[in-house]
This record gives sequence, structure tokens and C-alpha cells, in this order.
Amino acid sequence: MNIKQRVKTRASQSATFDLRKRVKVLEDEVQECRRLNLRVAELTDLVMELLLPVSQQDEQKVRDLLVRYQDSL
Repeated sequence: MNIKQRVKTRASQSATFDLRKRVKVLEDEVQECRRLNLRVAELTDLVMELLLPVSQQDEQKVRDLLVRYQDSL
């Protein structure tokens, strides 16, 4: 293998390594987005659960829901 071929091979290997590293970073970012989306969904559910008891003036149910939410943190 001549010097030109070796340089080309090393450049190709380096590019492949860089791409794999970037894919790993992107996969981690996607996973973090999924976790955040799940948390937003949980908070949205909590708000919906709280709105009905508040509108019905059910203070005990509101307190119970808030305790359950705090316990889930």
C-alpha cells in the first residue's frame, strides 16, 4: 500500500469514527427529548386531574393529587 492509499484509508477511518461518535451524541439527545416529553405528559395529566376537583371545590382530592405528584418526584 502506498502512502497516498494509507492517508486515504486513515481519513476514511477517522470520518467513520467521527460519524459514529456524532450518531451516539444524537441518540443520547433523542433519549433526553423522550424523557422530557414523558415528563410534560405527566404534568399535563396532573393539571387535568387537578382542574376538575378544583372546579368542584373538592379540596381533599386536590391535596391527595398533589401529595401523589410530590411522591412521584
